[in-house]
Amino acid sequence: MKINWLRGPQVGILVLLLTGLAVPALAQQPGPMAAPAATPDAAASTQAPSPAPPASAAPQPAPTAPPSAAPASAAPVPAPAKVPQIEVPSGTHIPLVLHNGISTRSARPGDPVYFETVFPVMIDGKVVIPAGSYVSGEVTESKRPGRVKGRGELGIKLTTMILPNAYMVNLNAAPSGAGTGGDETVNSEGKIVGASSKGSDVGTVIRTTEEGTGIGAGVGAASGNVGRGAGIGAGVGALTGLGAVLLTRGPEAELPRGSTVEAVIDRPIFLDSDKVQFTGPGQASALAGPPDRERRRPGIPF
Repeated sequence: MKINWLRGPQVGILVLLLTGLAVPALAQQPGPMAAPAATPDAAASTQAPSPAPPASAAPQPAPTAPPSAAPASAAPVPAPAKVPQIEVPSGTHIPLVLHNGISTRSARPGDPVYFETVFPVMIDGKVVIPAGSYVSGEVTESKRPGRVKGRGELGIKLTTMILPNAYMVNLNAAPSGAGTGGDETVNSEGKIVGASSKGSDVGTVIRTTEEGTGIGAGVGAASGNVGRGAGIGAGVGALTGLGAVLLTRGPEAELPRGSTVEAVIDRPIFLDSDKVQFTGPGQASALAGPPDRERRRPGIPF
């Protein structure tokens, strides 16, 4: 079919009609909307703080936690390592020198005695008690000699030893020998025993008898009877000497300053090995020995 009725003016009108219908349709299509302007009332409501929530009627108790399991037992603390010890066996001899003199004339039980080691004690080739270590103890017995019989006796107990590094150990020892400068001896009980007075007593009687004999002989010669005078003088001298013996005590037991004593320990001593690391033998004090007090026996004239 041939459309020939549309001519120039009609075509223009048709285009105009179609354009007019298209514009309203396009205007009705949705598009991006601009945010509405905030009004003063809306802004005020936005900035105002929100009201506090109403308080609850009562706090709810916190739920109790189920009982936990019993705590595991603490791990045992390891015991400190034991320090090795060195044993000084019983029967060991310790040579000592005395610092304070004692005598049965004045000593009393409980009086202190002070010694010092003069030679080192070695165990397995190591010095464990150096020379110059201090040893202390006390007098346990002091008995004076009798006038007729009985010797003086001193009992000593050694209780403490202090090494040069101030390490102190307990000690249980007693003397087994002594060098006192006199005639003292040490018996099997460890007591220092004074010398016997028998020899001096005999000498006293003999001396007084001789003196009495001489005096009596002189008196007898003057009276014409020498023999009788000598006999009377001898008897008088003997009685005088015997009386002197009965009234005089025997020699005291003494340990002067500087006396040497050989002590023997009665039970073992255990020394911590880390405290006896000595590299030398030690050094004792220089003390003069005791004076010579040995009695000279008087000669017997027959």
